[in-house]
Amino acid sequence: MINIAVLGYGTIGSGVVEVLSINGDSIEKRAGDKINVKYVLDKKEFPGDPIMEKLVHDYDIILNDPEVKIVVEVMGGIEPAFTFVKGALLAGKSVVTSNKELVAKHGAELLSIAKEKNLNFLFEASVGGGIPIIRPLNQSLTADEIEEITGILNGTTNYILSKMSEEGIDFETALKDAQNKGYAERNPEADVEGYDACRKIAILSSLAYGMQVDFEDIYTEGITKITDIDIKYAKSIGARIKLFASSVKQEEKVYAMVAPVMIKNNHPLYSVNDVFNGIFVKGNVIGDVMFYGSGAGKLPTASAVVADVVDVAKHLNKNIWTIWSSKKLNLADVNNIKHRFFVRISDKDNQLSTKIRELFGSVELLSLEGLQEEYGFITSELTEREMKEKLKQLPVINSIRVRF
Repeated sequence: MINIAVLGYGTIGSGVVEVLSINGDSIEKRAGDKINVKYVLDKKEFPGDPIMEKLVHDYDIILNDPEVKIVVEVMGGIEPAFTFVKGALLAGKSVVTSNKELVAKHGAELLSIAKEKNLNFLFEASVGGGIPIIRPLNQSLTADEIEEITGILNGTTNYILSKMSEEGIDFETALKDAQNKGYAERNPEADVEGYDACRKIAILSSLAYGMQVDFEDIYTEGITKITDIDIKYAKSIGARIKLFASSVKQEEKVYAMVAPVMIKNNHPLYSVNDVFNGIFVKGNVIGDVMFYGSGAGKLPTASAVVADVVDVAKHLNKNIWTIWSSKKLNLADVNNIKHRFFVRISDKDNQLSTKIRELFGSVELLSLEGLQEEYGFITSELTEREMKEKLKQLPVINSIRVRF
């Protein structure tokens, strides 16, 4: 029997206990031994829940129990999660986590301690919830040089944009709907401003390129400026707007960005809608690979956590090698990256078409029925820097990057 402790009995923690209960027999066969939850750590009490007999409030009880071989951290946040996880590894216990903030900030350090101690620190559920992506990057795609990772990595924003597109509603109405359904937090900032997706692409980039990618260095733009009018323009040309988290290697330089992007149906992520996530990986040998599924939720995420627990159980006293050094990867300046852009212009007197063609050459002007004082157009490829300078000369309503 392999004893584990679960830190945090919220949505994911209770899901982990539930998955181990529902699929206990098959999990035991795959792990080669019974997985037993010996402790659950939480500040709260849970009257009437069978977990009460395993509930503890003092982490030292877990830390000092030599029978606990695996610690599952599903508390979220940096502290006290980092202190608890580092302490567990130093005490000779392997760790599994779903905590993207922790992994993005301290992943390289915790992996180094695990390697030194011949233990494991696994974090499949930290990106993409139930979608397996960490393990494929770390094991299945190691023969490839990764050229691009682009993902819809946040189910909340994808739901909001899908709802806006399907029902023609504005951002605030779609956000309230997401909150009412439990897809968005009361304070949705981490999702709608792109911070959640930013941490996830930082983790994937660090794994893909084997060096530390700091999420603070990644250009991040959320979806709060996307309007129902932007969505209508996209639909008029057969396109959709998605929040992309991208990491691209070009000529030995890597750039990373989180931003709304307009795509058409020839893009592999076009049909990823609602709360689903999709991750597109391009390798120099394997070519294009897609991962798709539930990016969040109690049981999908808990399933990924338990899969890591099984992996650790099969590799007790043997480190699963992960290439992620603490050496920092200096990202390329996004101002030098080229994109096409969709631009909306306010032009009440219809006087700016000549100016637009002076700045952008021959472009097709796009209009929407009922909107008389504005129009849109799509540029040729320009660097971010060039685009910023040109837009200073026009009354811009909005601009969105284009990938078609």
